[in-house]
Amino acid sequence: MTRGILIAGNESALVNAIAIEAAKRVEHFALALIPNRFSEADAIQSRRVHASGGEPPAAQARIPLEWNPGSPISTRTLTIAAENRLDHINEAILVCAPPAVRRVPADISLTDIEILVNDHIKGWFFLAKELAAIFRGRGTGTLALAYPAAGLPGGKDDAVDLLGPPALAAFQALTRSLLTSAFNEPYLTLGFAGPESGDEAGFAAFIIRQMEDSSRRSNGKLYKYGKLNLFR
Repeated sequence: MTRGILIAGNESALVNAIAIEAAKRVEHFALALIPNRFSEADAIQSRRVHASGGEPPAAQARIPLEWNPGSPISTRTLTIAAENRLDHINEAILVCAPPAVRRVPADISLTDIEILVNDHIKGWFFLAKELAAIFRGRGTGTLALAYPAAGLPGGKDDAVDLLGPPALAAFQALTRSLLTSAFNEPYLTLGFAGPESGDEAGFAAFIIRQMEDSSRRSNGKLYKYGKLNLFR
């Protein structure tokens, strides 16, 4: 049986690296990207920072799926579409590497705040719930949650990133809660904490290897990838 892999996250070096690893293992995988709806100046900066993340996965391997993270209906539609296109979802990898929004507090727009909450916080709760229901109903599956140690780096003269860190902190808290509640579930839940930046390819390969080697003993475990490719 072919593995059905769903990868979800915003366009980033880490998502690209995980997608490339998935393409090495399966003929097709589903990819749901969170659209960057922040103001254009921040979107440009995010694309520039992530531009060195490696070539995108082969077009023939990925199945792009649309997703409006802030909508529970769209999230359910995403999982149904992934199941239809892949036949089944065996493994889901949720990747939180939010783009930076560098502004002083008075200059942050209300729209950007709503985007932060809807796309980069609520969306993960909706998707985790839908995937948990699928895996529980089937009695098997792997839910993996991955994130870097910190947000996008900035220059010394850049404004502080006020929106990326709260999104990342919320995802980290969600990951810890899901790992804690995983022990009585029939499916596996795994967490992966990575480096700040610069070794996305190594981190992605580490994630896929650990998922392939996982067992019931791995359920609820948080892997921390660091220098020398060690975890603890």
